[in-house]
Amino acid sequence: MTSLALGVPSPPAFSERIWRINWGMVLVLTAIAGIGVVALYSAAGGRYEPWAAKHAIRYGAALGVLLIVALIHPRVWLALAWPIYIGAMLLLVAVDVIGKTGMGAQRWLMLGPMQIQPSEIAKVAVILVLARYYHGLTREQAARFLYTLPPLLVILAPVALVMVQPDLGTAMMVLLGGATMLFVAGVRLWMFLAAIVGAVGFMPFAWSFMHEYQRKRVLTFLDPDRDPLGAGYHITQSKIAIGSGGLFGKGFLQGTQASLNFLPEKQTDFIFTTFVEEWGLAGGLGLLALFALVLVWGFSIALRSQHHFGRMLALGVCAMLFFYVFINVGMVTGLLPVVGVPLPLVSNGGTAMIVVMFACGLLIGVNVYRDAQLPRATH
Repeated sequence: MTSLALGVPSPPAFSERIWRINWGMVLVLTAIAGIGVVALYSAAGGRYEPWAAKHAIRYGAALGVLLIVALIHPRVWLALAWPIYIGAMLLLVAVDVIGKTGMGAQRWLMLGPMQIQPSEIAKVAVILVLARYYHGLTREQAARFLYTLPPLLVILAPVALVMVQPDLGTAMMVLLGGATMLFVAGVRLWMFLAAIVGAVGFMPFAWSFMHEYQRKRVLTFLDPDRDPLGAGYHITQSKIAIGSGGLFGKGFLQGTQASLNFLPEKQTDFIFTTFVEEWGLAGGLGLLALFALVLVWGFSIALRSQHHFGRMLALGVCAMLFFYVFINVGMVTGLLPVVGVPLPLVSNGGTAMIVVMFACGLLIGVNVYRDAQLPRATH
């Protein structure tokens, strides 16, 4: 008996699945990555090596990942959610045991010639598990306190492991992304208020557990001029670069702060500063508009999904992308402490790019299979 005879919609034909891929979003993502190539080319002083060429090659591979993921039925991701999460947790544990140390943190694993950052994988793993969990609950169940405990454990376990590395920025992203998914799932507001009060009360204890450089970053955020040649150097140079860019920038390859190496981490955390110095406020707003367009499409996909797993998955990916951009731009402009969060598809970095494109593939896949009927997940 066919699925149509049972009253269940048949999966769309392959040609229809190709048609349902949001090619506009793919084009915008490619434009963002193209801006990344331009910014990295400039950061290297007008050379494709060592960053721009690799960035372009990585994006080509990541684009293939996106298209493959988008064409896979969501029931596969429903089944793989827990295995992916468990795998990510094992990788995080491995980082703490045998991980590679760099720049004062132990965040990377060496797999042959490849270097991966498992904390980036954990972001998507948490989204998948939470989407699966709430797909199996009713709205009334999702609002109850006892049903909130398992998701809290799912979120806090990787947060704790990431904090050990230490990587405050990624831990914040996992926590904020998970909290956003709990909110859209229907968790009661009083639980969030209780969590905020508890977090505020825990701050004095958290301060004592923070590393010295993390304390300096917080103090520098509160008073950027307290150590302009030490902890405050990054943000001071970033503000100088952004301010000197003016409305339309100094011009391509004309950024002095980046080219003269006054700006640290110009190819990773501060790539937005590198770009804005040369292209000005107009260029920066244009780049942010492209990210905003991706988020608008993402929310539209979530609203059109006929299954709760797809809605939660799409909203989770949108939250992840939003916090990537919000935290990165906030820290390079001095609105947030410097916590080491890259700008997606623009900053140099292989794991982050693959993870972001994988997540965008999941998002587009929700649209491809928007009318699929999925079984209730068992927890």
